[in-house]
Amino acid sequence: MRDLYLVVLRCRDIEKTKAFYEHFGMTFQLEQHGNGPKHYAHDDEGGVLELYPTTGGADQTGLGFTSTDIEGLNKRFKLGKYAPREVRATEMGRQFVVLDPDGRRVEVTERMESTDVPA
Repeated sequence: MRDLYLVVLRCRDIEKTKAFYEHFGMTFQLEQHGNGPKHYAHDDEGGVLELYPTTGGADQTGLGFTSTDIEGLNKRFKLGKYAPREVRATEMGRQFVVLDPDGRRVEVTERMESTDVPA
């Protein structure tokens, strides 16, 4: 997955979806390629996330993010009225799941600080 650099999501309401992903600290720019549709793009060292408009049904794309502040992020989603599930211990570490405005499953897993990794 280290070569993954672009994720394109089709969104029924790109403004609501943009606000959701901004909780991860992403900053989006409005773009348009040629005469294609206007859309939002976040670009950083990890890759590009683009949000395009659609009138179709819910997208079944699932996403996963890591966070060193999983409790704080869960709280921010609750305050944003996104109804995340509670943080729980799993075989992959502590995590929670939240649905974005288009019903996509977004899994958030706790990322260990490099100093927390056993030698």
